[in-house]
Amino acid sequence: MSPRIGLDRQMIVQAAAEIADTQGTEAVTLAAVAKKLNIRTPSLYNHVDGLPGLRQLLSLYGLEQMHEKLDAACGGRSGDDAVRALAKAYLEFARTRPGIYELTLRAPDPQQPEVAAAGERLVGLLVRILDDYGLTSEEALHTVRGLRSILHGFASLERVGGFRMPLDLDESFRLLVDSYLAGIRAIRKQGQAT
Repeated sequence: MSPRIGLDRQMIVQAAAEIADTQGTEAVTLAAVAKKLNIRTPSLYNHVDGLPGLRQLLSLYGLEQMHEKLDAACGGRSGDDAVRALAKAYLEFARTRPGIYELTLRAPDPQQPEVAAAGERLVGLLVRILDDYGLTSEEALHTVRGLRSILHGFASLERVGGFRMPLDLDESFRLLVDSYLAGIRAIRKQGQAT
């Protein structure tokens, strides 16, 4: 069967991303994407390697989109200002692209080199942002894990309605990030003292 004229992989990924963001990742099926594009399901196989291939493309898309947003937010900033901007952009991405965000969370399968490379670029961006703190490479990686855990934890709790007290969520988030930054400074001081 020949590919539909005008249909391409990017259109398919965009349609699948819209489904993921509005209905959740479990709603992303080949039938749902085909329906959204007003095509027959078999037509998708000319562009994607079934549902696993589509999910791989969505993960890659999500990692690239997140990298772009975080990199733009941090442009020209350094130190605490860069970390705060990155944290804010991360939370905004999780809020506005919930389905795609979910697909960025899993560690990439080594059998998916493009996805693995996109994940490495994202980690590399986070490590670069932390360069100003004078951490060793191992400390920087541990610190990136911590930052990711903090940001994901907040985004996840917010998404499921875990914050019901009448307190400003953005203020809670600011205090959380400031506490993290104080921890980085403490690690740096500890390293300088030894």
